[in-house]
Amino acid sequence: MKKFYIMETSLGKGIFAVRSIKRNEEILRFKGPIVTGKQGMKLDFERFGKRLGNSLQIKKDRYIYLEDPGRLVNHSCKPNSGIKEDKTLVAIRNIKKGEEIRYDYSTTIDEDDWSMKCKCGEKNCRKIIKDFRYLPKKIREKYLKLGIVQKFISKKFNKKPEDR
Repeated sequence: MKKFYIMETSLGKGIFAVRSIKRNEEILRFKGPIVTGKQGMKLDFERFGKRLGNSLQIKKDRYIYLEDPGRLVNHSCKPNSGIKEDKTLVAIRNIKKGEEIRYDYSTTIDEDDWSMKCKCGEKNCRKIIKDFRYLPKKIREKYLKLGIVQKFISKKFNKKPEDR
């Protein structure tokens, strides 16, 4: 049974819940070829004529070049979903029928030079989306506890002080 549909939003296209989705329920698996950062940018230019950032970082300089519908999941500074096991989008709270499904892009990024203007419209909007390390400590800890941070990033932040 389909869990979401695609619809136009103020940000372009997004995915919306067809029905209520329960906390921890799988929503979708991100799919696409594994590429380097440069290859991902090249594919963006070839397919869309500009850099869109259609790549989901899974390791240092390794990305999934996203196919639809995964490519259409928008960012939120107050997400209702997150990515577990590097490519599975799950609900981190109950999601209502008709609600847009969004995750925090910062949970997937460890690059240093990447940032994006945020247009999520949430009350707690950070205005700029950046690498995981730049999130406020309380939010980083919450995301780590939920298990919705890419494995290669969470390893850095879950180390004990004596392991660093």
